[in-house]
Amino acid sequence: MTKLILTRHGHVEGISPERFRGRAELPLTELGRREAEMTAARIAASWRPAAIYTSPMGRCVATGAAIAKPLGLAPSAILRLNDIDYGDWQGLTRDEARARWPAELDLWYAHPDWAAIPNGESLQQVLTRAVAALRDIVRRHPDDTVVLVSHDSVNRVLLLHALELPLSRYWRFRQSPCCINELDLGADGFTILGINQTDHLRAAN
Repeated sequence: MTKLILTRHGHVEGISPERFRGRAELPLTELGRREAEMTAARIAASWRPAAIYTSPMGRCVATGAAIAKPLGLAPSAILRLNDIDYGDWQGLTRDEARARWPAELDLWYAHPDWAAIPNGESLQQVLTRAVAALRDIVRRHPDDTVVLVSHDSVNRVLLLHALELPLSRYWRFRQSPCCINELDLGADGFTILGINQTDHLRAAN
């Protein structure tokens, strides 16, 4: 059995008020660095990970480095865990995107599984690459605990996959910065032990 500790990077600018961040390189804020340290303490106290894998984006690499430090591990970046490509929406607020692509944006929030982001990725594409990355990680670690540090969008589609739910349920999950999701993957499939756990972050704000 592989235990997966799936977390999101710490706070960055553009989360609130919200912008389509995607592939924009955004450093962790001071709050984000505190969240990463608290997440590192929680993981070190609760599990003994054999490896840490991150998205190649700097915010995930920095969060993964904080988690790795007390464990004596060296995190590895995996391209397929990268954030969704928001294409022409990247960097825009919701209102700015709606002013140019009203129909496309409304579809994104009403039926995300049908949405086509201009010059960006579909959720189906995100799911395909994220599950491929997960499959490779599990093959490498069939009996280990592994930490994955990724993004809101990637975490959501992986959780939907684990629960055998359609991409149309994308908005039914919340993935807070530095939340923890705990999943076991064995011969019978996934067992979900926790989603969007944030108790360890109470003192961060």
